[in-house]
Amino acid sequence: MLHRIRSRLVQERTPLINQMRGLLLEFGITIPQGIGQIRKSFLEVLDTYDYALTPRSKLLLTELYEQLKEVDLKIGYYDKRVQQICRESEVCQRLTQVQGIGSLTATALVAAVGDAKLFQSGRQMAAWLGLVPRHVLAGESRFSLGISKRGDRYLRSLLIHGARAVVKRAEHKLDTMSCWIRGLKERRGYNKACVAVANKNCRILWALMAHDSCYEAR
Repeated sequence: MLHRIRSRLVQERTPLINQMRGLLLEFGITIPQGIGQIRKSFLEVLDTYDYALTPRSKLLLTELYEQLKEVDLKIGYYDKRVQQICRESEVCQRLTQVQGIGSLTATALVAAVGDAKLFQSGRQMAAWLGLVPRHVLAGESRFSLGISKRGDRYLRSLLIHGARAVVKRAEHKLDTMSCWIRGLKERRGYNKACVAVANKNCRILWALMAHDSCYEAR
């Protein structure tokens, strides 16, 4: 329930930010991409382009900025509650030892999966989340396509988002995992490398949950 409420707030924040950008564009004012840029410089932009805005339009834009702050506070509130649950859960604590897995992903996975032993293998859980390739048979030939994208879309997106952070950090590391990621990125591209890391993490997480074991980086 916490994840669903938080996810709905995040979805509400996106059109709000788009509206703020769009209304500024009507006055010929642009802000760099990224929610951080909105938080950091929105009020400064309003002051800088005060000559281009009417008093009423500036008031409305300021009210939108206050709405954004309110949504951010609500999301932060639910983030803290998720983090508290993660700290109180022994299973979640073990899962967060894996690279790219934070409190959001750990708690969402435990809530969605429950008993990992229901899956016979890590690959089966990865398939359940849509992180394995689709296969097509044509005569006697078998072709691998993109990932199936079946199962829990929210949980899959969390795993891939965490994998992106791992792929970025791998650029400056020399351990075996990072070398494998860099090689995969060079051969298959950034996006496929992220999906591959998410798939590998999913299998590791299954092993930790199914066997009640602790993560060993080596």
